[in-house]
Amino acid sequence: MMRALIVDDEAPGRSNVRLALAEHAQWQVAGECDSAEAARSALAAGGIELVFLDIQMPGASGLALARELCETAAPPLIVFVTAYDRYAIEAFDVHALDYLLKPFDDQRFAQTLARAQAMLEQKQQASYAQAVRSCLDGTQGQPDGGYARHLSIRSVGRIERVELDEVLWLEAAGNYVQLHLAQRQVLHRMPLSRLEQMLDPVQFLRVHRGAIVRRDECMRFSATGEGGGMLHLRCGAQVAVSERYLPALRGLFG
Repeated sequence: MMRALIVDDEAPGRSNVRLALAEHAQWQVAGECDSAEAARSALAAGGIELVFLDIQMPGASGLALARELCETAAPPLIVFVTAYDRYAIEAFDVHALDYLLKPFDDQRFAQTLARAQAMLEQKQQASYAQAVRSCLDGTQGQPDGGYARHLSIRSVGRIERVELDEVLWLEAAGNYVQLHLAQRQVLHRMPLSRLEQMLDPVQFLRVHRGAIVRRDECMRFSATGEGGGMLHLRCGAQVAVSERYLPALRGLFG
């Protein structure tokens, strides 16, 4: 049995999660709390592996409680529950396992539990805790507050560490960044503009609003009649270059 704590200041919200959880025999409700303070007491007793956490609560918010929990040595997995879509990105900024938008359906709830169960069965809690703390302090593998050396990337049931030395170029994909490695591509949930701030400019160069390349991958540039051009990388990829970033690229090629 896996144990979950439900934290929501509204009784109907707690009831909805409890009834949904009752359909999954491998999960047990460890307790229900109507505030962050009550949740702290319940969690102090230990044995709770997953927290369904409402974002908006009187007093300490769900986000504040999550940040507090994730500074502990072994935080539980966290699923945010919210009626407000605008909180979704902020929820992921503190590395919640997942989030549920009220009202959620049975299929979406089952997907969330499957992700949690997969991570628990693969004993990924230690990696999860490390990734959470990295995200909270803004380091993501940055030594002494410098530039990042690796990224902790979540997928279903696991957290993978990707070394930035292996990344050839990066491409914006909505709220994600697609990392192009030699043999594969990996999606990381973070806007490209934010990730750029973590990259060492000695190694990486922005060439388009949707693309950043590794400097030593740049092989040849072909100008177009529209002010920009196409950058040819050693890996065989071709990346569009916008006029705005041409001066930096000219500096790269001397």
